[in-house]
Amino acid sequence: MSDDPQSAEYRGQPPEGARGLAPERPSAAAAERPSHVAPASRAAGLFGGSFDPPHLAHLALAHTALEELALDRLVWMPAARSPHKSGQAPASAADRVEMLRLLTAGEPRFAIDERELHRPGPSYTVDTLRALHAEDPAADWWLVIGQDQYARFDTWHDWRGILALAGLAVAARDGQGVTPAPGLAGCPHRLRVLAMPAMPHSATEARERSAAGRDVAALVGAPVARYIAHHHLYRTGA
Repeated sequence: MSDDPQSAEYRGQPPEGARGLAPERPSAAAAERPSHVAPASRAAGLFGGSFDPPHLAHLALAHTALEELALDRLVWMPAARSPHKSGQAPASAADRVEMLRLLTAGEPRFAIDERELHRPGPSYTVDTLRALHAEDPAADWWLVIGQDQYARFDTWHDWRGILALAGLAVAARDGQGVTPAPGLAGCPHRLRVLAMPAMPHSATEARERSAAGRDVAALVGAPVARYIAHHHLYRTGA
């Protein structure tokens, strides 16, 4: 995708649903509930990026979002273009999708959505969220981003439209707080802060190590590292 804050919820923490055992018999109110009542909304997360390559810090953030937001699913959305400008050749869209499949294997709540890879012209987060809402109106969406993205969120295309469609789940590193973009001051929005451990992993480092012929398993995991080595990704001139 292109493009008090310390509290768990910018407008006040929403009440959490009770998670105790179900009653042995339905209550009178439940028995009288009309059959046409819409089902409860499902919590869903949207996690976008170039993922070039996807690495273990991405995976840690995704798992944190699953648990802290009680998500029913988290959608990984690889961006159409890789924004980095390093000397290493970027991986193709097909390679990035395959690496995501390897990284996320084994977690049924993860899904990979390729729509932005095939969308003509600029691809904006707000358009993706509108499409996702149209496909699943009952879903309650959270946009999973890092503190660096939150700090410049007011530069995103139609960022107010994004806030109307999703809450923001912002990763805070090393127990630190998060700082909003200047334009968000006085603009109410749903915010959840995701506490993240120190993980100095980065796609840039993974590309640089790969370009030098070094092993990157400690950064991206063994399956992705094997894929990178087998396909000679990020080698200059590849």
